[in-house]
Amino acid sequence: MADRPRRPRLRRTLLAALVTFAVAVPVSGAARPAAVPAPAPTALGPLRDAGPAALAERYAVGRQDILAAERAAVGHGDLKRAATLRAMASPGRQFLSFDGRDGGRSVEVVGELAAARRVAVLVPGAGVSLDAYGRLRRGAVALQRELGDGGAVLAWLGYRTPATVSPASVTDGRAAEAAPGLRALVDRLAAVLPGARITLLCHSYGSVVCARAASGTAADALVLYGSPGVGSEDADSLGTGARVWAGRGGADWIARVPHVRVRVPFVGAVGFGTDPVAERFGAEVFDAGGGGHSDYLLPGSRSLTNLGRIVSGRAPLEAPDA
Repeated sequence: MADRPRRPRLRRTLLAALVTFAVAVPVSGAARPAAVPAPAPTALGPLRDAGPAALAERYAVGRQDILAAERAAVGHGDLKRAATLRAMASPGRQFLSFDGRDGGRSVEVVGELAAARRVAVLVPGAGVSLDAYGRLRRGAVALQRELGDGGAVLAWLGYRTPATVSPASVTDGRAAEAAPGLRALVDRLAAVLPGARITLLCHSYGSVVCARAASGTAADALVLYGSPGVGSEDADSLGTGARVWAGRGGADWIARVPHVRVRVPFVGAVGFGTDPVAERFGAEVFDAGGGGHSDYLLPGSRSLTNLGRIVSGRAPLEAPDA
């Protein structure tokens, strides 16, 4: 009993140490992704038609914008970025939008969006940029295979993600910038695919983005996994009619992040509050298996199975000992 009053202080001390570390330790290459030049993309406007012909035209424009960015990367001497962009422009890849500037923004479609009745939007966390796009793409492919026919996955790299170890990763500024774009995408999907079930799958810092976009969202479900917290004390505070789910893998290091929210001088509000898998948060908790922080979309994993079931509107499988 004597230890209980000390726990909030201990959590705050740990969080202050985390912030100090994030501010003091330089992040290798943190400025590099945004330093690679790219031309302005073609102005496409919001998605207004999800028919096959309209989508094919949009995908073709996206491919041309990617190739233009590849040429700029070659001219800049960044062969790694150029190789990534060449792969993104491969035949069969489908981008609703692409902007190679400032580290890169893109929305890639995996599956047939025109015929989709189940749509998942993957919202990535810290450390994902064009230079680390492969893991987001692999997760989207694995999830689409789990969904099968009638399922489409959108890999949404719609914001400048924070570096994993940085002040931005423990504050919600980047999430506030990203939220309007995510909400607008979901609204457009709901408008052009009436009757389709739309789910936001929000990983790590991406769950903070989804929380900021949640109020009034047209999504049917909001799934927070590997989350450090979302900046709200409970699910009701999100102000959404979407069904809210939360899960965390048994070996995910995010469980050791202090779930507090404090004000730090010269930084602002730091930390994201209540753990989304805690009972008092009020989300529906699903079994995410025993994987680590980057394992939620691994083929054959319990987490991938249950994420697929949630996207499809089915109950997730319970833990074996439930």
